[in-house]
Amino acid sequence: MERTLAEINRRIAQGQVRVWTALEAKAKLATLGIEQAFEQVDVVTTGTFEPMESSGAILNLGHTDPPIKIRQAWLNGVPAYAGFGAVDLYIGAAQPSEQAEHPYGGGHVIADLVAGKRVHLRAIGQVTDCYPRADYETTLTRDQLNQFYLFNPRNAYQNFIVGVNGGDRPLYTYLGLLEPNLGNAVYSNPGELSPLLNDPLLRRVGIGSRIFLGGGIGYVAWEGTQHFPRQKRLPNQTPIGPAATLALIGDAKQMQAEWVRGCYFRNYGPSLMLGVGIPIPILSPADLESIAVRDEELVAPVIDFSIPRRVRPTFGLVSYAQLKSGHITLNGRKVRTAPLASLRRSMQVAEILKQWIVSGQFTLTQPVAPLPLDRELLAQNPHS
Repeated sequence: MERTLAEINRRIAQGQVRVWTALEAKAKLATLGIEQAFEQVDVVTTGTFEPMESSGAILNLGHTDPPIKIRQAWLNGVPAYAGFGAVDLYIGAAQPSEQAEHPYGGGHVIADLVAGKRVHLRAIGQVTDCYPRADYETTLTRDQLNQFYLFNPRNAYQNFIVGVNGGDRPLYTYLGLLEPNLGNAVYSNPGELSPLLNDPLLRRVGIGSRIFLGGGIGYVAWEGTQHFPRQKRLPNQTPIGPAATLALIGDAKQMQAEWVRGCYFRNYGPSLMLGVGIPIPILSPADLESIAVRDEELVAPVIDFSIPRRVRPTFGLVSYAQLKSGHITLNGRKVRTAPLASLRRSMQVAEILKQWIVSGQFTLTQPVAPLPLDRELLAQNPHS
């Protein structure tokens, strides 16, 4: 009972492909079982829409007349990195504006460009014989850029943590405000919708996989930074905390403002809300065994941010079903919970990707190389 990616792409071309979103798949698997479901589905789509601060964009401005070799640059007052080609820039989503207390940063610049807005550029050049210009100032839009693409070093965490604050003062973190005395708990991963929790052993997602990125088409470029596939796992092979990550790339000129949004965390800094959707080809029943896992069977560690150390104390593990119920119990008391990821928009990403595949707009790619995974883990789970 196996099929190939070529068969699935042939079905897409013929308008006969069978696609379920992750939520549809989990509901159907509960009634149909693995073998019967395998006969009815070719692809399962996943999605998330959450802050991904380890993101950024590469811009090529084109040459000025006379030419300039940019060595310092600002886009809407946000510093951009100019340490490579003469008119190539990289702007990171987490780079803050140089205007003090201004809730704006690189994520907002990227979102403004995706939305077609004009962005102010100020540049200082290194004067040389071939690049005589000393400075340059203008406004530009994405259509004036030679290239404008996202290159994100770390996106789509396979799992993440739950943040709480056991101290006596408010904490402003990358999860937002954590209220003192266990006043709230914040989680960021969408649980059973999450792309890599539906492919926990990275059998189907690899380098070169085509994905939904920011409302356009993107690709998995490499393992993400802080990629940690050796995280401890439950018997269902899902990790109990942060594990695999992805480096992603995609043409930002084709992206949509709805799925690329700048955001700002008070007293922490800027970030980027980004929609990411990954199709999981169903090549064997083993793929559906992973996809059948529900929020009740997925866990995340509850971490106390009041301890200012790299390794912080934990209150143990909680399930995503508990987190999504609106509260968890810590030390015998109810603590309200809230997600950073938009669960509604995560479902929309999976649905849009489904429609792209069904309509023939989107075909699946065979990874050119696998993402790194612990060899012992693969030996214990040899299904290809």
